[in-house]
Amino acid sequence: MAIPERFIDDLVSRSDIVDVVSDYVQLTKRSGSNMFGLCPFHNEKTPSFSVSPDKQIYHCFGCGKGGGVINFIMEIENLPFPDAVRFLAKRAGMEVPEDTVDDRTATRRSRLLALNKDAARFFYENLSKPVGAGAVEYINSRGLNKDVVVRFGLGAAPDSWNTLSDAMQSKGYSVGELLEAGLVKRGRNGGVYDVFRNRLMFPVIDVHGDVVGFSGRIIGDGEPKYLNSPDTPVFQKSRNLFALNLARKTKRGMLMLVEGNIDVVMLHQAGFDCAVASLGTSLTTEQARLMARYTKNAVLCYDSDNAGVKAVQRAIPILESTGLSVRVLRMSGAKDPDEYIKKHGADSFTVLLERSENHIEYTLLSARDKYDLATDDGRLGFMREATGLLAALPNAVERDIYSARAAEYAGVSLDAVKSEVNREVRRRIRESRQKRERDASRPELAVQPAERSLRYDNVPSAMAEEGIVRLLMLDPSLVKESGELKQEDFTSEFLGKVYSVICRRYNDGETVSLASLTRELTQEEMSHLSTVLQKPESLADSSEKLRDYIKRMQTEQLRARAKTDPIEAMKILRDRKGLSG
Repeated sequence: MAIPERFIDDLVSRSDIVDVVSDYVQLTKRSGSNMFGLCPFHNEKTPSFSVSPDKQIYHCFGCGKGGGVINFIMEIENLPFPDAVRFLAKRAGMEVPEDTVDDRTATRRSRLLALNKDAARFFYENLSKPVGAGAVEYINSRGLNKDVVVRFGLGAAPDSWNTLSDAMQSKGYSVGELLEAGLVKRGRNGGVYDVFRNRLMFPVIDVHGDVVGFSGRIIGDGEPKYLNSPDTPVFQKSRNLFALNLARKTKRGMLMLVEGNIDVVMLHQAGFDCAVASLGTSLTTEQARLMARYTKNAVLCYDSDNAGVKAVQRAIPILESTGLSVRVLRMSGAKDPDEYIKKHGADSFTVLLERSENHIEYTLLSARDKYDLATDDGRLGFMREATGLLAALPNAVERDIYSARAAEYAGVSLDAVKSEVNREVRRRIRESRQKRERDASRPELAVQPAERSLRYDNVPSAMAEEGIVRLLMLDPSLVKESGELKQEDFTSEFLGKVYSVICRRYNDGETVSLASLTRELTQEEMSHLSTVLQKPESLADSSEKLRDYIKRMQTEQLRARAKTDPIEAMKILRDRKGLSG
């Protein structure tokens, strides 16, 4: 059975969209009654993500995504409808009626989480057994104490093909569940074998305290050095950060992103409880958004080798796009934070952390270090790269400050640098304007992404059809006044579908709201509906407006028909007026 409509209505009424969205997006700018922030679904520097407290909808004018509070959670947490409802219910302190939940989905998820928890306990208990001797030796060699081992739930995967599989099956878990959790793989002979073998195990725990996956470091030599759980129904590498469950509680006012799990554990042991790491992948936009929920400040602390430098340069724009203030920690005389702390101590690392450079300074210095500034070619190469970097800065004061820094590095006059930067800024503005003009002249690019896949063949008629939908969403009782209007009368298949759903729900005595339509429409359709509902509409003289919209819709369709079949159009017109042939 589906979750009851009454419960959904109650849940939505207790889940104000501004409060929910504010857990993920900084809503600071106001325009009328709407609030704006940087969109969490695409990279942008100018806020185009709108939240309407009055209509309880969100809509991005950049990427076109939109909908109600349930849609938002479905999109940002990558959850199906029932799980999004449960997520919001937990947040609101409500209990979803147990006998009406999608039992199969709920049971499947809870079983996998329970399996992961039991597997984590199995790995941890191995540290006190002979099979965990190699992991214990590695833990001791890194200087990890017992407290941090317990805090992170570290464990040992035996050098065996089926120890975990046998242990979990003895607890009642099926082979299918082990496969779905990514703990075993199917062999050529049809049997299964343990994925994690002879490894120090790091449970991946999400911010809700659930063990969602694992990361294992090989004991001794072997490849891959680190092995992570595959994506499963409860775990996606691109949407999780190792140790965020602990780091989100830090009092340091920042999150420090480092390369590996062991770096995170070592930093936490040294007192830097703000450290997190991505899980075997380059930093993703989803991970950056996750960080932005808990802090405004991010510090990148990657290894000092070439790969680390490239990773920093790639991560900077991803983090900045979420509204985070980004700084970069540069270490000299040490490859990674653990080595630096062992050489110089935690106090010295604290000073280094406090003196970390903002990302502009870091990028400028990185560009400088690539060139031989003692030569003319080197200075020219550096200035070409620096000019592009400086011209991309949106703030004129920042451009002036760092233009002076670049001039100092290259040994050229500040006026010359400013002149080149201003020329590049003007060029980019000109190209941007020309692109907008080109796009505006092409109808297929003049609409938002969501609209392009739900295009209107007859735009004038569709505008009237949108008005009908808006009125009915504001006052579903107007369905009684829509006469003989049918779904197939709409030129827009999408708007006809929405109209049909509204009519059916109203006639069946069910709720008509954005939340109630979430189960009936796709995410793309909900985004498009949010675009429609963003447009102003009033219920003043609503009956007259509805009749006017229907009349306008019919007139525009008749006009379009007259262009292709004037005789048929004339016949339709006569029929409407009650005239005979």
